Amino acid sequence: MLRFLISSLLVMVLIIESFAQKDFVTVNKDHFEINNKDYRFIGINFWSAIHLAAGYGGDKKRLLAELDTLGANGITNLRLMVGSEGPDTEPWRMKPALQNEPREYNEELLKAMDFVLVEMSKRKMKAVLCLGNSWQWSGGFAQYHSWTTDKPIPYPTDESKYDDFMKFTSKFYKNEKALKLYYDFVHFIVTRKNTISKIKYKNDPTIMAWQLANEPYAMKTKDYLKWIKKTSTLIKSLDQNHLVCLGSEGMSNYPEYTKNDVFRDNAFENIDYITIHAWPQNWNWYDPRDTASFQNAINKTKDYIHTHLAAAIKLNKPMVLEEFGLARDYASYSKTSSTFFRDQYFTEILELFVRYCKRKVPFCGINFWAWGGRGNPRQDGAFWKLDDDYCGDPPHEPQGWYSIYTSDRSTLKIIRGFAQRFDGIDGLY
Repeated sequence: MLRFLISSLLVMVLIIESFAQKDFVTVNKDHFEINNKDYRFIGINFWSAIHLAAGYGGDKKRLLAELDTLGANGITNLRLMVGSEGPDTEPWRMKPALQNEPREYNEELLKAMDFVLVEMSKRKMKAVLCLGNSWQWSGGFAQYHSWTTDKPIPYPTDESKYDDFMKFTSKFYKNEKALKLYYDFVHFIVTRKNTISKIKYKNDPTIMAWQLANEPYAMKTKDYLKWIKKTSTLIKSLDQNHLVCLGSEGMSNYPEYTKNDVFRDNAFENIDYITIHAWPQNWNWYDPRDTASFQNAINKTKDYIHTHLAAAIKLNKPMVLEEFGLARDYASYSKTSSTFFRDQYFTEILELFVRYCKRKVPFCGINFWAWGGRGNPRQDGAFWKLDDDYCGDPPHEPQGWYSIYTSDRSTLKIIRGFAQRFDGIDGLY
């Protein structure tokens, strides 16, 4: 009898996993598809979702409410940060870390990730899971390098020190011990089985893609390209069902420094689509205290999209603008401040996106930065600390800078309106 029950359970799991096969996001030349229908999306960065689902510092009720709000406003795709490296004593970090010490994983956060995927599935959302970071707010490559060399991380406490930090981080790409830790983590996550749904991650269509890292910079070009090829090949060897993307911001405004090249970096056969990020203020295209610079922000962003779209067309791959945002009006960090210019900026980019979707141009998805939802900063413009609400802006940046809150009704009205128009486009999933 026991043997019969075990056999029946195994059959049920196989049926569930087999049934789920039909809902994967796939790539057909220069566009995404689900079940042979064109898939394009309006999404958002909700990098803190997994931590919200956890016990300590988390709030499951808030997470569920946030997912419901996002769904009600037409958001169907979430970019989540999976990799977070400790120790938790370090500054400007997501805490607690998923990997507090090398290969020591926080089981509570892993189960929280399972929970997020199950809840997203109920709402027919897709997840892009980011496996690493070139910035300090989740530990990232600098932490891997520090772990294996015992060298302290030169944190960029002001603008003059970013060069030291980026050069330190770039050493990750040729540090074999650090790379091994990263590859072990990738293998561990990609081969995971959800403790709630009992579905292996590789068989879960809720996951759209695995992302190698957030905003990796080439710097050391040869080592960087070897890392892209090896990581993307590793993931595909473990999981043939999901897409793989790089997570790069593209050429950025400083390609001579970062050494990034959108065509070269995304030309690998196991990189399925191109990602780009656009940051008008960070790249000195826009000053929120100078409204006369606003049109320049729009023009530069559109030019940036078109430059990368040309590369996508040449590569015959889809392209996603997976990060873009604008500060609150006049550089305010207050949750109650106006968002007139941000709303106008989002409207311009959404108009461009919807127009290209109708024309079947390979501009296939957008993810706003970033969801703050019901979060309340401890202090406007302060840096995040443990026990503070997650508010959209990562811990190393002033809270309230780019956050999109539930109370930002004008912004959500714009997103919801475009999502409704988006749903009316013929042939879309």
